[in-house]
Amino acid sequence: MNYYEAFWNHKYLSGETGWDIGQVSTPIKEYIDQLSDKNLKILIPGGGNSYEAEYLFNNGFTNVFVVDISSIPLRNLAKRLPSFPKENLLHADFFDLEDSFDLILEQTFFCALQPVLREDYVTKMHQLLKPEGKLVGLLFNIPLNNDKPPFGGNKAEYKNLFSERFKIQIMETAYNSVMPRAGNELFINFKKRGEQIE
Repeated sequence: MNYYEAFWNHKYLSGETGWDIGQVSTPIKEYIDQLSDKNLKILIPGGGNSYEAEYLFNNGFTNVFVVDISSIPLRNLAKRLPSFPKENLLHADFFDLEDSFDLILEQTFFCALQPVLREDYVTKMHQLLKPEGKLVGLLFNIPLNNDKPPFGGNKAEYKNLFSERFKIQIMETAYNSVMPRAGNELFINFKKRGEQIE
């Protein structure tokens, strides 16, 4: 077990899960609700208890994958949703994944990573997405911790970070965040750029 796995296992076992809102995040739910293709191959990285995966699955999306470095939240999801395919619950390091997806949903994974890994995150997201694939979800738009998760950020920083590899289709303050995060989240919809920068 590496340091990061032990770190997140401890968080779950000690109940230090302040990021867990106990339900699918409203902005992501509303995005899912307008998706018509139930065959999309979807990844939720650092998925935690993954209410988003549960919501997707219960709404007919069967090609949904969750990856987490801790096995505890994956087991939690399997208990809540016994019919969820076990082979789609990936106990692994996101950066070790080798696959391709139509859509990746970002929900409190980016802010959990050490800021030094942010460029690696962008590179890996680009690698994991199919041509025309999208990275959609939420990023914090506030300063947060410097020494432990969650780490914050801002719109200008994200624009600089993502623009080379992604076409920023939407990056704006979410109007429908859950109350504790109201005004502090950016809803993002980034489309993978091809190898030639547009």
